Amino acid sequence: MKYIGGKWKAVILIHLIKKKRYNELRKELPMVTERTISLQLKELEQDGLISRTVHTSKPPLKVDYELTEFGKTLTPILEAIAEWGNETAQIDKRISIVK
Repeated sequence: MKYIGGKWKAVILIHLIKKKRYNELRKELPMVTERTISLQLKELEQDGLISRTVHTSKPPLKVDYELTEFGKTLTPILEAIAEWGNETAQIDKRISIVK
């Protein structure tokens, strides 16, 4: 739980199953503050679950995030969590479906 504990880490990891730019991730998570996303990304990078690639040296920075090989070992678990959430959302209308 050290790696995926917390309110948003698993959600962020699910979205990073496919490589994304920071702004893409931000748009997919409008309910999460920019500061929280930033902090969670730093922790996930420190834990070795994601990698961060900067494509330019001058602002605005173009930054990609993707799962590392270690992070990819979580993919089956993350997909199972997302599937369970989507099935639960079919029953309980208070829950949103993850796309």
